[in-house]
Amino acid sequence: MGLEMTKPGFKSLLTGTGNTDQAASSYSSTLADDGETRRWAVRMLALLLVALCALAWYWSREPTINIAPDLTSQRPVAGYAITSTMIHVVDTLLEKPGGLLSNDIMPPGVLLDNIPNWEYGVIIQVRDLAKAMREAFSRSQSQSTEDRDLALAEPRFNFDIDSWMLPASEKEYRNGRKHLQGYLARLLDDDEYNAQFYARADNLRYWLSTIETRLGSLSQRLSASVGQKRINIDLAGDSAASQSTSAPQDVMVKTSWTELDDVFYEARGTSWALVHFLKAAQLDFADVLAKKNARVSLEQIIRELEATQKPLHSPLILNGSGFGLLANHSLTMASYISRANAAIIDLRELLSQG
Repeated sequence: MGLEMTKPGFKSLLTGTGNTDQAASSYSSTLADDGETRRWAVRMLALLLVALCALAWYWSREPTINIAPDLTSQRPVAGYAITSTMIHVVDTLLEKPGGLLSNDIMPPGVLLDNIPNWEYGVIIQVRDLAKAMREAFSRSQSQSTEDRDLALAEPRFNFDIDSWMLPASEKEYRNGRKHLQGYLARLLDDDEYNAQFYARADNLRYWLSTIETRLGSLSQRLSASVGQKRINIDLAGDSAASQSTSAPQDVMVKTSWTELDDVFYEARGTSWALVHFLKAAQLDFADVLAKKNARVSLEQIIRELEATQKPLHSPLILNGSGFGLLANHSLTMASYISRANAAIIDLRELLSQG
């Protein structure tokens, strides 16, 4: 009987042991599930990072020089080549892989740096050309009325490039494109008083003067990659000249190392846009260039700018000294930009002659 009295306790002991084993097994299973969940989370995160890196690489490729497909050597009217090329450049800016990246607020676009600076260089040239078309190309004289579509297109292109909403930059640029399309349509119709493009030497010189100042500034910023002590020549050439505040005789000019790639890619974008626009100008101003025997000069400018679009075989913009062991990509770019700028100065002088 004593033995029987111990049976319930023995069973309870056995039962308790069984519950402990079951709890331990359940706890181990939970740990295994948590571990598997963490592994899956790590895998998904790694996959997401790889996908973002691949997308960033794809979006970071610069568009190649691609002339508008309908642009042929036979221009229907003066102004057709430049206007259609301008539309083509704006389309490329907005429709390239990733679209306009300068106003992105989400990865990977917000993390990219080079292409937004490339886009800035392109839009600056679009703005300058839009201004020249509004103020010079479409007007016969200073007192004539400006074209209604070009008057609406220019401020659209001058909209802030990094606005992502209310309104987005893309929306404003597309509206500017629509007005360019409207101007082109009126340019091609039969109404002789509807829209005009005056391909004159003075109009071409006006636009080239803007390009000259842009390239001159880029050349200085690129050359300052290594730093240089320069003599202050701000007031040179005029003994009666003055400035608002005094400046030292020697000026130290150096582009910050954090901005080297920014300036480099801005110069790439500027040159890319100018190659397209200047090739279109060859067609629209063909008669003027032929009369001044200046076509070869313009072709040389285009050739110098095309050289800036050579593939970059380095993952980084190197900033070696001028005669150092490593390359200096900024100085190489400055060389092409400076030669193109010097040729533009000569071309403007040639166009001013009778």
